[in-house]
Order: sequence, then structure tokens, then C-alpha cells
Amino acid sequence: MTTALSPRLTAATTGRVLRQLRHDHRTVGMLVLLPSLLLGLLYLLWAELPSVPGGPDVFDRVGLTMLGVFPFVVMFLVTSIAMLRERTSGTLERLLTTPLSRLDLLLGYGTAFGLAAAVQALVTVTVATTLYDLALAGPLWAVVLIAVVDAVLGVALGLLASAFARSEFQAVQFMPVVVLPQFFLCGLLVPREQMAGWLQAVSDVLPLTYAVEALQEVGRSPEPTGTMWADVGIVAGAALLALALAAATLRRRTG
Repeated sequence: MTTALSPRLTAATTGRVLRQLRHDHRTVGMLVLLPSLLLGLLYLLWAELPSVPGGPDVFDRVGLTMLGVFPFVVMFLVTSIAMLRERTSGTLERLLTTPLSRLDLLLGYGTAFGLAAAVQALVTVTVATTLYDLALAGPLWAVVLIAVVDAVLGVALGLLASAFARSEFQAVQFMPVVVLPQFFLCGLLVPREQMAGWLQAVSDVLPLTYAVEALQEVGRSPEPTGTMWADVGIVAGAALLALALAAATLRRRTG
């Protein structure tokens, strides 16, 4: 097995994963439709709630940030299970006896699921802004960009978590460990400035915090802000770091 990155092998891996996804209709349905359906449930939940005078509707405020949270959660779950299946089926062991490197494999997975995330984000944002009347102050493309980057972060963390799981059940168990603390501390449930100092410090190192902050910037500013771009860069950097750690910890088989 080589350790050098090969664009040709990375592209081949991307193509293989996309072909597998194309034949897995349930997974495709989950990736593309589930975030929109969950967002619709929130829309119905908050449709009759009164808004604060002079402020945005509850759905406009919370629904916007969910455009980053839902792709992150869905892609984490799907990717961690998909990679674990590669290991338990013996496919991963066979692949790593070829010139394919770990980095080629993980970048191929990241690219394939990143493309799926782009489709997911386009569908979800389109449904949110048309069917659910989600109001945005900033440009629509910025929301799509943030949703895609956040979904790629979910892919990267899913690949990293799969390296430590020995079964699909264990892979699912990693979701509350990785996802829920970030959801609780990202500033969506309680403003970060109202948290205890040590909770703010933990929140500062969690990448979902910056995805939510970036979406909040889009929600209140008609043009992309410096804070938004900095937040997007932090989330993208966290995704690259997670991919590097996943490449360093990836095992050929479970056991």
C-alpha cells in the first residue's frame, strides 16, 4: 500500500462510492429528503407561535440554523455506517492491498458524500425558502455553501468515528457523543454569552458553533460578512483535520 496521494485513485474511489449510492435508494432518499421533512415538522410546530414584536419569526430564526444542523447529523450517521460496512465486509482490507492509500480512500469518500451533500443542501434550502417561506436577509448561495461545508464536516467526523466502532450499533452510539454536545453548546438553545465560562470555552472549540454563527450572520446581514467567512473557514479546517485524523487511525478490519 502506498502513502502518496493519487488524484486518479481518489477520483476512482469517488466514482465507486457514487455508484454504490445510486443503487441504494433508501440511503439516497434519506440524504436528500430527510432534512426537508424534519424542517417541515419544525415549520408545522412553530407555525402558530407568535413572534417577538419587531423580531423574526421563530421558524425564520431557528429553521435557518437547522439548515446547517440537519445535514451535519445525517451525513455523520450515513458516512460512519457506510465506512464500517467497508471494513466488516472485507472490502476495505482488499482495497488497501492495492496502490490505493488511506488518504485516497477517505478523500474519495469525502468527495462523493460532499457531492451528495451539495444536492441535499440545494433541495433543503429550496424547499425551506419556497414551501416553508423561510425568510433570509443574506444571499441564498451563502446558506447553501454553509450547509455543504457543515455536511462535509459531518462526513469527516463520521469517517473518524467509524475507525473506533466495531459494529453498526457502535457507530450509531457515537452520534450522541459527537453530535449532541455540539448541538447543545452551539448557541441555538442558549445564547453563548449566557453560558457559564467553562461551557463557553468548550463551545469555542466545537466546529458546529461556527456553522451556526455563520448561518446567523446570513440571517441578519444582506451581504456576506467577515465573521461569516471566518466561520466557514474554521468549519472547513475542522473537516480537513478530521479527515487527516481518520486517515491516521483507519484500520483495515474490525476486531
